[in-house]
Amino acid sequence: MSLDEDGASRGRRPLRVGLTGNIGSGKSSVARLLRDHGAAVIDSDVLARQATEDPAVLERIAEELGRDLVVEGEDGPRLDRARTAALVFSDARALDTLNGIVHPWVRRRSVELERELTAGDRPPPVIVLDIPLLYENGLEAGLDAVVVVTAPLEKRLARVVDRSGRASQTSSAAARSDAAARDAAQMPLEEKAARADFVVDNSGSLEDLREATARLWAGLLRLSNTAL
Repeated sequence: MSLDEDGASRGRRPLRVGLTGNIGSGKSSVARLLRDHGAAVIDSDVLARQATEDPAVLERIAEELGRDLVVEGEDGPRLDRARTAALVFSDARALDTLNGIVHPWVRRRSVELERELTAGDRPPPVIVLDIPLLYENGLEAGLDAVVVVTAPLEKRLARVVDRSGRASQTSSAAARSDAAARDAAQMPLEEKAARADFVVDNSGSLEDLREATARLWAGLLRLSNTAL
């Protein structure tokens, strides 16, 4: 495979890379930086939101989890996200039901996007699949590499509290408690890092993260030239 000056690849399929990390680790920041380097990013969180805008998905949610979760908005039916979150994070069975509705839609759309990205003459050298629960759902199979973004728990919780405070009126204590509960429900970050092919430490400054992501990008390009 040859790489053009802008990073586009010719003649070979893109490297398929999973990107994950626990709440507050900063994987979205790493995804943005990788996109700046030339990667294509497929964000599962974005696709999950799109899935819940699909009328067919909304109807299944209403049927299987309750009509009160779907409300009438200005543009038609929409998901009451706050009410849905309150339900599924207190009821594991409800969460499994919601995932069983949303995840197949996300997987289908992700496959479609990958096909679109690889169909042209100049596919990206790397396709990053940003998946929060990659290891929890056994989605690492078939990937060329997995990247895990790490940071200490206290720093991650502080980031979530700061983000929540800027986005809503949620109290710091409530935001911290919710973030801690969500982190505890995920696979321990240390275990994810031990299983990863690449680990990005996001415990420092934004400039530190830029440098770490640049090193990661160089490593991914080396892998794309040797492993495919």
